[in-house]
Amino acid sequence: MSFKSISPEIQRHIPIIGDISNKSDLAYLTTRLATQTVNMVQMGVAEAYINGLEVPDDVLRSLFDTCMPVFFKHFPSLLAPYEWVLQETEQMAEGSKELMRLQYDLPQHMLNHMLGNGNLIYPKYSMGLWEKGADNLEQSQVDMIDDIIEKLDIQDGDNILDFGCGWGCVANYILSKFPNVRFTGLNLSHEQCDYMRQKMQDPKSYLSSGRFILIEGDLNDTQFEEKFDKIMSIGVFCHIGNLTQSFKKLASFLKLNGKFFLHIITVRTPNNISSAYTHKYIFPHGRYWSFDTVPRHNQDLKTIQRWYLNGTNYSQTFAAWLKNFDESYNEIEDLDYGIEFARFRRIWRFYLIWFVANFASCDGEINGNGQFLMVHTER
Repeated sequence: MSFKSISPEIQRHIPIIGDISNKSDLAYLTTRLATQTVNMVQMGVAEAYINGLEVPDDVLRSLFDTCMPVFFKHFPSLLAPYEWVLQETEQMAEGSKELMRLQYDLPQHMLNHMLGNGNLIYPKYSMGLWEKGADNLEQSQVDMIDDIIEKLDIQDGDNILDFGCGWGCVANYILSKFPNVRFTGLNLSHEQCDYMRQKMQDPKSYLSSGRFILIEGDLNDTQFEEKFDKIMSIGVFCHIGNLTQSFKKLASFLKLNGKFFLHIITVRTPNNISSAYTHKYIFPHGRYWSFDTVPRHNQDLKTIQRWYLNGTNYSQTFAAWLKNFDESYNEIEDLDYGIEFARFRRIWRFYLIWFVANFASCDGEINGNGQFLMVHTER
């Protein structure tokens, strides 16, 4: 029996199970205390592994495979380690400098090996779409971008903004398909922008076509004179703390009836989730929005269609990244990570192994990716 079979009124008075936003004061307090215990156990296991405890991969996977379905199905409130995970916060983005240091400004050579770095498909740190038959990482990313093109209905001649454009992979591929599309990429990561600036000087790259503009900066401070036909954001909004303000800002960049395509990690649980481990070591202030959260924010951008992509797609992507990471050991061990490589490697292997299991848990039906097509209309 899962929490869904218990009536909401009864759930309100029972700690831990069901929707934490609808708890009595005592049940809420008890749930938060239980969550602190989960945080301590999680961090105890993780940091023992990071500090050198020898745990075979199969044992680690079995631990995740056993625990995560229980949390997802029965106790999702325990997957919100901090109160700020449960609701919007004041700032659109939080901990941006720390996020760049821990995640996006790592040695490019390491990221190239892990994520892939092809002639057309540059490094891309988001889900590949495997369910259409891809047999390798690069093809899964091609299939994913083709799927976005179809859902966003990109037309030749569109003027598109890519908010959080990574290394320019999506823009480069779409520019190769549409000779009259124009792209603007907005990115906060200096290292990623340096990668794209080099590509913009490379005649073999479509980023050098004169149809790509790169802006290194923060959404909070950005303004455009020209309105866009379409905006996309792939995998960025787990770092966004305030959907209301972010959607308002992005809507101001769109033409009337312009479209916004949002791709995020999501969960089909009553509450948003995160983890103490990823907050400390991987995604500071990261949260994974509940699948039903985005359509509730319809003030400036109205959701007209949404899709849930089964988590097995992202599980396979993480498995491919883990394999690449392990196989590139000799090529990446001497790079500068700011900490000893052995420790860095354990931090990242714990994360990658965990997320392979996370997204495959419950047959991928609870933790996956959400896509939302939104339109800018008059209020």
